[in-house]
Amino acid sequence: MTIFDQLFFNSFNNYKKTAYKAKANKISILYITLVQASLLLVLGVFFAEFFKQMHVDTMSATNAWILLVFAFFILYFINWIQYSGKKRKIMNAIQKKSSGYSTLTLWLIPVVAVFLAVLFLKVI
Repeated sequence: MTIFDQLFFNSFNNYKKTAYKAKANKISILYITLVQASLLLVLGVFFAEFFKQMHVDTMSATNAWILLVFAFFILYFINWIQYSGKKRKIMNAIQKKSSGYSTLTLWLIPVVAVFLAVLFLKVI
């Protein structure tokens, strides 16, 4: 199992225990998509600033944001396919039921990633 699978199942198991029992899968899919998109944002900002310092003109800022939105929808679709069917049920049965992370800790991951992206933009 990858780190994203582990984060998904930790989130899924945390929300399965709460009042959001029926929507635990949808919330977890949205969560893992946000984590992946925020990491993609950090990488994109880092490389954009790197290319700016190297005086390489690859893409405009508007096109980069449009590409990030498309990537978000593609990531959501891929995660929806992967975690909605039989594979999720099999992987959930294999995975340990004890959750290692609290809900607050899980939601801090994308927040910290966005903070790092903003920090990269402000530093340079």
